[in-house]
Amino acid sequence: MIHRGLFDIIEKNIDKGKVIIIIGPRQVGKTTLVKQFISKHRNRKTLYLNCDEIEVKNALTTHSLAKLRELLGSYSFVVIDEAQRVKDIGLTLKLISDNMPGLQLLVTGSSALELSNRINEPLTGRKFEFNLFPFSSCELVKHSSPFEEKKKLHGRLVYGMYPDVINNPGDERLILNNLASSYLYRDALTYQEIRKPELLDRLLKALAMQISAQVSYNELAQLLSSDPDTISRYIQLLEKAYVIFRLNSYSKNLRNELKRSRKIYFYDNGIRNALIGNFNDPDTRQDTGALWENFLVSERIKKTHYENIFAQSYFWRTAQQQEIDYIEVENDLLNIYEFKWNPHKKYRFPKTFINNYEINSSSFITTENYLKFIC
Repeated sequence: MIHRGLFDIIEKNIDKGKVIIIIGPRQVGKTTLVKQFISKHRNRKTLYLNCDEIEVKNALTTHSLAKLRELLGSYSFVVIDEAQRVKDIGLTLKLISDNMPGLQLLVTGSSALELSNRINEPLTGRKFEFNLFPFSSCELVKHSSPFEEKKKLHGRLVYGMYPDVINNPGDERLILNNLASSYLYRDALTYQEIRKPELLDRLLKALAMQISAQVSYNELAQLLSSDPDTISRYIQLLEKAYVIFRLNSYSKNLRNELKRSRKIYFYDNGIRNALIGNFNDPDTRQDTGALWENFLVSERIKKTHYENIFAQSYFWRTAQQQEIDYIEVENDLLNIYEFKWNPHKKYRFPKTFINNYEINSSSFITTENYLKFIC
């Protein structure tokens, strides 16, 4: 069993009077995680409710406090799995939280919980919410060793970090091709008005071809015979479905800085490679630099989330193509990073940036030192 870093974070927040909600993409191990909590708290009277079961779903749809007490009243630890299946689940959780103060609720859900806005308003001030992602490099290092994880770096860049992929060597392509179908963003299709689902699929493939590059909504709209507003809306939905995320450009109004640009990354390299149908080794492909950048940025996002690093993330580029791959701003301090696949080449940061900004730290991240950046 690979230990999830989020387990320890959530454990510290149990019995603090809040509903604990775990949200993330499908197939990242949310159910496995909550069952570990059931095992850890087996000395308590615990109830596990799977909302895939119609009887459970119907029982939780009620907003009758008497019926909820009848269902939950004698338990002190209740897990509600796949909560997005329950209509108006936020109201149900609010009733339980307000009227059964000694009961700890642990709730999981896919992105549908956010897409349908079923929890945020009813549970304002009553919840701790956490995101669970595919395995992180740090989790895998702790499970084996830095040496073992470095040996598998090429595979991580190609096949990504989904638990099924990690745990079933040899079946990576089959698993990823299944995941990269509409399965990952089915919630967006179900809970939002998607009039052109085929456009969503084509958009994902177009974004997969542009990782680590600047993305123009106007250009995407022209490429896909759509309009920029639709492209923008669909990208936001894909973000809420935990398929992609974006970085905006950093700017303090220096001349020639690109001020409204953005890059889009995938949470998982394997999903990206499945979308473009390329599982070749990094040493034999043309997009290795882009794969490396996507891997490092996505792993860093996991690290900052799990470790409560409240930093803002950016990239930087000028009209003259001067560039910094990744910037973190925390407490007004700038930490800048360049990602290089080849550790033996000499690199320098752009003088335009160095001369005009106060830098807290600067680092080149290569295959030799990358674990320090993401663990």
